[in-house]
Amino acid sequence: MKKITILGSTGSIGTSTISVIKKHPDLFKIVALVANKNFSKMLEQCEFFSPDWVGMKDEKSADILRKKIKEKKIKTQVLSGDKEICALASLQENDCVVSAIVGMSGLLPTLSAIYAGKTILLANKESLITCGYIFMNALFDNHAKIIPIDSEHNAIFQVLPKNVQKNLGNVSLKKNGIKSIILTASGGPLYYLKSKDLSRIQPEEIYAHPNWSMGKKISVDSATMMNKGLEYAEARLLFNALDNEINILIHPQSIVHSMVEYIDGSVLAQLSVPDMKVAISYAMAFPDRIISGSNFLKFTQLKCLNFFEPNFIQFPCLKLAINAFKSGQSAMTVLNAANEVAVSAFLNSKIKFNKISEIIDHILTSSNFLEPNSIEEIFEIDTKTRIKTEKKILALCY
Repeated sequence: MKKITILGSTGSIGTSTISVIKKHPDLFKIVALVANKNFSKMLEQCEFFSPDWVGMKDEKSADILRKKIKEKKIKTQVLSGDKEICALASLQENDCVVSAIVGMSGLLPTLSAIYAGKTILLANKESLITCGYIFMNALFDNHAKIIPIDSEHNAIFQVLPKNVQKNLGNVSLKKNGIKSIILTASGGPLYYLKSKDLSRIQPEEIYAHPNWSMGKKISVDSATMMNKGLEYAEARLLFNALDNEINILIHPQSIVHSMVEYIDGSVLAQLSVPDMKVAISYAMAFPDRIISGSNFLKFTQLKCLNFFEPNFIQFPCLKLAINAFKSGQSAMTVLNAANEVAVSAFLNSKIKFNKISEIIDHILTSSNFLEPNSIEEIFEIDTKTRIKTEKKILALCY
């Protein structure tokens, strides 16, 4: 039985993970659950699983949860704050840690799990792309393992040769018979809109993704296609891919989750209905396969599978992310911080949708940080960028 800690258990990925675990109580045991503020959903999870530990980032939410757990006589200890959450990520009894906290907030807990030599089921791409090779070197140095649970990277992982799976990020794709990796993207909920119409988009329209159910921040990233830009960077790092070994295609149906093109002309693709439980169950049970709870594809009902080149004019955030990765690690850290602040401003109706890319572009072109050599330097770049981005947004509001 695998013992698991879920970082971000009340979010979209976390709840999908819990759905898979409920189907396999003989295979998985939850040791600890971690969330930010959602004490009501966390209480439900504690009632069902009675984990040994729970960590809440928000102190007030932790206090409320403690009282409710005591009232219901649940034998779960509630901790709070960043330090305690990192401790839960590195518990000795953990076999694997699901890293599903959204944004930069997931970095320290994920690193704590890596330093403890755990197997990381990675959904929090920001942890990886903001630190790049510092993150990957920590993985290698501590003999930790990583299995991606982003649908695209998990799809790629599923069709890679075993040697690449076992040495993720540390072997040559070319030497293993791979010509290129093809990342697919749905295009998000605004794909068919014209650029001139994007300024009127409201946050509520973003949440209605045609294929996927996601959290608010990721929904916006999908709409700007920043999410695919971050996934490009993640793929470069996870699979040790060169610039000419990755392509991106828009695939509106979200059936083909990504592909690997081999040097003999073969293309291996992973297909399924758009349901994160497929990727999550594969990562959790690897190298075995288990029932995920997802529906099965009905090929006779598929009218078509379309693929298009991405439009960088319509989706400038995608190009910004690709260029930032090529520029270096400091640019990627700046890009992520500026994006998180700008997306938050849009969600709070402080800026219009089309201003997100303009703000990120401005922050990137006006920043000039040295390449970071440590996590401390990463956080310094992140903090300074957030302050700068907030000032830029404030100036736009007046």
